[in-house]
Amino acid sequence: MPGSVEAAKTYYQQFRGSPAEEYITARRLEDVAEKFTLGYVGSALTGHEQRARSLVIPYLRPAGGLHGVATIRFRCIADECVRDEAGNYLAPDRKEAHQGHGKYLTLPGDMPRLFNTRALITAAPSIVVTEGEFDAMAWESAGVPAIAYQGTSSWRDHFIPPLLGFGTVFIIADGDKPGMEAAEKLAARLPNAKVIVLGEGHDSNSFLHEHGAAALRERIGLL
Repeated sequence: MPGSVEAAKTYYQQFRGSPAEEYITARRLEDVAEKFTLGYVGSALTGHEQRARSLVIPYLRPAGGLHGVATIRFRCIADECVRDEAGNYLAPDRKEAHQGHGKYLTLPGDMPRLFNTRALITAAPSIVVTEGEFDAMAWESAGVPAIAYQGTSSWRDHFIPPLLGFGTVFIIADGDKPGMEAAEKLAARLPNAKVIVLGEGHDSNSFLHEHGAAALRERIGLL
């Protein structure tokens, strides 16, 4: 999307010491914040004023370069939405309370995309597919290549071919009925797919938060 590179650079420079860094640390994803060049809207660029104080998630292209950022997404991290009455962060173990608005905002006119496409060119026998960027970050934090799609309605047919070269595509089912149904539906379209249920209502980030990286890796047979 036009302007994404400038926006990503601007907001990346505002990340350190920001509420976004605190939020990512609470999710135990701080070790990959630099890898994904996460940002924060402290001082908004023109047109982004309504996303002030949001976390920024850039969608990076593997080759980098002048057009190395395909797009950015904004993530609400307002205290009234992400903290409980005692001031503790709700996620990743509890549901956040976003009232009257969605958690994410995609740039107007943008299309559904895969997050972390760099993982698709990794020389690895397997790859993990998750629903949501934080879950892909959780696997990458554990040293496992992972991509994410933006939601059940955002999957597109052209996402399939790049996955066919892997020996196994681990599709992580979120710990609820819709998550399981979405994972099974996707697995039916991939001959090399294997659905993984983390159990206890966990998604990948909450599992990492509670059990650690080694336990997360073990869920797909890695030591």
